[in-house]
Amino acid sequence: MVNAGTENTPRPTAEEIADTLRKRILGGELRAGERLPTQAALAREFGVERGTVRNALQLLRADGLLTNLGKGSPPTVSRPEQQSVSGAQSARSILGPRLVAAFQASHVYVDVASLTGETLLTALGEPLRKVYEGALRPESVRVRMVVPRLGENVDYPAPVAGWGHDDKLDEAVRRRNQVQWNSQRTVLVAAFKGLRDSGVDASFEYRFVSGVPPRKVYLLNRQEVLVGHYVPDRFEREIDDYEGAGTVELVDVHAFDVAMFPFERSNGDDHAAFVDGEQAMFDGLWEHVARRRA
Repeated sequence: MVNAGTENTPRPTAEEIADTLRKRILGGELRAGERLPTQAALAREFGVERGTVRNALQLLRADGLLTNLGKGSPPTVSRPEQQSVSGAQSARSILGPRLVAAFQASHVYVDVASLTGETLLTALGEPLRKVYEGALRPESVRVRMVVPRLGENVDYPAPVAGWGHDDKLDEAVRRRNQVQWNSQRTVLVAAFKGLRDSGVDASFEYRFVSGVPPRKVYLLNRQEVLVGHYVPDRFEREIDDYEGAGTVELVDVHAFDVAMFPFERSNGDDHAAFVDGEQAMFDGLWEHVARRRA
């Protein structure tokens, strides 16, 4: 049993709870076809709100480890034949290795259309480390990224009741979105400065569009595309300076655990046509729609 949070002990996050349950599933403690404990029981075990448990279970569902989530009874551990969907993997699993492979090219091109830079920032860690160690040595790296315009009342993340019902919450959510992007941008810019300092001709550009994307797309070297659909749901999110609340329920989507579907030019005409179509979409968005200023 994981120790519940106390006044002096931070409560576990949804990701930490998911990691614990994932180990129980993969280790055989929770077997295929077996139901998990109720959300109330898990909330008591981990010392968290039920919303945090619900978010953890959604992460496991995105990994294909749970079925029957949200059907009125505890979810069931997936059977092995249910744990793979047409080559799809969660964004946290698939993007890092694909970027390492992409960085083996002399000239690296990465185009991204997403809600935030969180997944890209995390996935870049391994290829950057290999560059710094000398295991990979591209001559150039070009990354272009399109994200939602800052300060707009986007569909997600958004207050559950909608915008305009609580001015203080509206402002807190908009501020949270902007702080999140600014911090990610700062780290990404620093990472590419590190690449340039190591002798790589590297650039990171970003532009803004109105609204939120229904899916996230990564285009790698114009040869491969990873596509994942955002699925809106309700999540407990941390909101600073809002009536002393630690968390607030928002309409939002998963970032790391979106199921990503790979398409590679080398896999035949259909895949090649899809890659070309996605690249043309991104190029048109970049040149004619996206703007440099939020």
